[in-house]
Amino acid sequence: MGRAAATGGGGRGARRWLPWLGLCFWAAGAAAARGTDNGEALPESIPSAPGTLPHFIEEPDDAYIIKSNPIALRCKARPAMQIFFKCNGEWVHQNEHVSEESLDESSGLKVREVFINVTRQQVEDFHGPEDYWCQCVAWSHLGTSKSRKASVRIAYLRKNFEQDPQGREVPIEGMIVLHCRPPEGVPAAEVEWLKNEEPIDSEQDENIDTRADHNLIIRQARLSDSGNYTCMAANIVAKRRSLSATVVVYVNGGWSSWTEWSACNVRCGRGWQKRSRTCTNPAPLNGGAFCEGMSVQKITCTSLCPVDGSWEVWSEWSVCSPECEHLRIRECTAPPPRNGGKFCEGLSQESENCTDGLCILDKKPLHEIKPQRWSRRGIENASDIALYSGLGAAVVAVAVLVIGVTLYRRSQSDYGVDVIDSSALTGGFQTFNFKTVRQGNSLLLNSAMQPDLTVSRTYSGPICLQDPLDKELMTESSLFNPLSDIKVKVQSSFMVSLGVSERAEYHGKNHSRTFPHGNNHSFSTMHPRNKTPYIQNLSSLPTRTELRTTGVFGHLGGRLVMPNTGVSLLIPHGAIPEENSWEIYMSINQGEPSLQSDGSEVLLSPEVTCGPPDMIVTTPFALTIPHCADVSSEHWNIHLKKRTQQGKWEEVMSVEDESTSCYCLLDPFACHVLLDSFGTYALTGEPITDCAVKQLKVAVFGCMSCNSLDYNLRVYCVDNTPCAFQEVVSDERHQGGQLLEEPKLLHFKGNTFSLQISVLDIPPFLWRIKPFTACQEVPFSRVWCSNRQPLHCAFSLERYTPTTTQLSCKICIRQLKGHEQILQVQTSILESERETITFFAQEDSSFPAQTGPKAFKIPYSIRQRICATFDTPNAKGKDWQMLAQKNSINRNLSYFATQSSPSAVILNLWEARHQHDGDLDSLACALEEIGRTHTKLSNISESQLDEADFNYSRQNGL
Repeated sequence: MGRAAATGGGGRGARRWLPWLGLCFWAAGAAAARGTDNGEALPESIPSAPGTLPHFIEEPDDAYIIKSNPIALRCKARPAMQIFFKCNGEWVHQNEHVSEESLDESSGLKVREVFINVTRQQVEDFHGPEDYWCQCVAWSHLGTSKSRKASVRIAYLRKNFEQDPQGREVPIEGMIVLHCRPPEGVPAAEVEWLKNEEPIDSEQDENIDTRADHNLIIRQARLSDSGNYTCMAANIVAKRRSLSATVVVYVNGGWSSWTEWSACNVRCGRGWQKRSRTCTNPAPLNGGAFCEGMSVQKITCTSLCPVDGSWEVWSEWSVCSPECEHLRIRECTAPPPRNGGKFCEGLSQESENCTDGLCILDKKPLHEIKPQRWSRRGIENASDIALYSGLGAAVVAVAVLVIGVTLYRRSQSDYGVDVIDSSALTGGFQTFNFKTVRQGNSLLLNSAMQPDLTVSRTYSGPICLQDPLDKELMTESSLFNPLSDIKVKVQSSFMVSLGVSERAEYHGKNHSRTFPHGNNHSFSTMHPRNKTPYIQNLSSLPTRTELRTTGVFGHLGGRLVMPNTGVSLLIPHGAIPEENSWEIYMSINQGEPSLQSDGSEVLLSPEVTCGPPDMIVTTPFALTIPHCADVSSEHWNIHLKKRTQQGKWEEVMSVEDESTSCYCLLDPFACHVLLDSFGTYALTGEPITDCAVKQLKVAVFGCMSCNSLDYNLRVYCVDNTPCAFQEVVSDERHQGGQLLEEPKLLHFKGNTFSLQISVLDIPPFLWRIKPFTACQEVPFSRVWCSNRQPLHCAFSLERYTPTTTQLSCKICIRQLKGHEQILQVQTSILESERETITFFAQEDSSFPAQTGPKAFKIPYSIRQRICATFDTPNAKGKDWQMLAQKNSINRNLSYFATQSSPSAVILNLWEARHQHDGDLDSLACALEEIGRTHTKLSNISESQLDEADFNYSRQNGL
């Protein structure tokens, strides 16, 4: 009966239970299932019941509650008379069960399936030693079976990662490890990596491993591995993104192979040859280190000088031959040609008739036998006589000329070629010492002038000028007019003092064209009376947007200065032919530089244009261009480049190279270039090591904001060239900015480290700075190539009350692992109370163009005497080479040797270097030292004679 009931119960519904009504044990179990609270457990088994124990086809699985949604647990067993859930050790009420019953067709056993729901509230209310759990208990005729325990947990995923991946810079083929610890969550989050927002599939790339504890491992870094990496964590609740980590795979530079050694730079004697290599094997990428070592090697070489052959004297005439001729010979052995020298020109053998035509052969006079031969020989003898007569006349003329020149030079008793006393070169000029009154600040363009020379000197001789033109200069203006704030004291009558002329007028404004003036053109030579209409006409021409200045120059030369930029042009006396005058212009490119740097090359100076390009000069002119490099041949390879007519840039020379086409003299803040042609020039530098330094000028400007409580600070870092800072000053004037502190120099290394600018020590109760702006960082490449445009960072400060008018803080500018500068700001934000700081000195701004003798520091007559003395070779070595050495010009002397007057070119270079300080005392000391040096090298009698000449010159003011 019970078995039939059990069998038929599956077809009558899902809620038929308690089929064993006669058994009290089952009745007690039913009572418990209906929810009695007596706490008694259902029986575990029925020992006497036939059949099999229940077998679970489906057991409850672990589940997670997402947000507030309940979850369903299910259980299925066969054969099963009844199934109940027990959660956390307690039976679940029967009303919470949903039961379904079916029959297994294959075995004919009853199958029962039960569902219950678990809510978030139930799980949160449970406070046990373990997680909330539930299991199924199933009954059959034979007994009961228990399922596995299924845990129920509330799912969540926190927002913040326990560890975000960090950016890395690694060399190529290095290992990259990015760590990621996802946020805490239930269930535990799974991690996925993204590169540039694209998923990374480690199975397709054997070089990448993402299995090791959520970390990303790249075994050998490739250039393609550079990018932004993000760690993604996700579970059934949410997804979370980590901060992106930037990975940069860089390539350190490697040297290419050395080139072959170049040919020796001299055809004869001792010279040098060089070889080079480039940092292109591989080239540095993504901030990789530049190659260490030198890119150019030089060694000395000696070229054997070619020796041309020369004839020995003729031998004696031979005995008269039967043909009535005798011979004589000579050899090319005095000396013989060597090392590619030329062989002797002319005949090595000579013959002539030895009987004057009286020799008889075959009883006939020889002249009858060979009439043609003797007539031709007669003509040759006549030609030889004419040739020798001409040579004799030439020798006599040369001898007369030499004797005349010698007598003329002996008659010039004032000065001669072999002048030992340097005072004889000067016409009695005295030396001066200057004591200056310091004005302005370290920003002044002429800051190279010594601030104080306190040694007192006395005047012991007359000051005189031998040239009438020089006398006119002395009477018209003060000898030291450009040094108006200098007290002059005179000490020595032994040294040279070379006069200083006053400034010339500014000949014109910005012109868009250039006109040559000469006798062969429609424009005549410029005279004072017709100069004004012409200048007015030029002034009416349209101006250019670039920074530009012009001047009209003639045979006397002059100087053209670009105010407050450090750029100047010196036209020597005699560079322009007589009776001609030219309008010469000079401009600075203030826009985007047309010179595009190649590789690691850096633009170190402004692009300076001088013209007209078709103008021809007979003497090299001097162009001065400022630069921002901390000069060192160990760390920089500096080049001078010129722009062609097609707009391309080509290298003129390396500063360290030897050249006869132009000359570069590199000073700490400017480069002085001697050139023969006008055009557009610029300096570039190739850093050889990481210690290469660019000099930056850092300055802070301030102005009020539109909001009356705000005050803006702008910190600039520009190349340390006056023209770069002038552009900043011009921009700030338009914006109403004021310079708050004297600018300072920052030595910025080429070590790829960035620049940090921060504002410190702001008064806490008076001012506050806008959030996230107290410290700003500028990438290395932006600073290293800052000549593209002025680099600045802005800081916005806000005062709490309008009564606050004083601002004090510090601006810290530092390069990571480099130099640091502090700008101390102490100012009033009210213009009426603010102390003005001078931008530039006013010395250059008034007279951009100076013409004639007034443009030069050395009077023309003194200059002529120096050139006449030092241009002539001297047995004692007192020539232009000694003059160059005493003026610290020790390199590329072959350039001066090619000039018609080496001394004049050296003095032009001196004028360009000393245009601001006019250090005449140092030049006088150099000339005096040359005289002293060579008196020591002479013998005793010559020393005594030279000393007597010195004393005579000093006593007579010579």
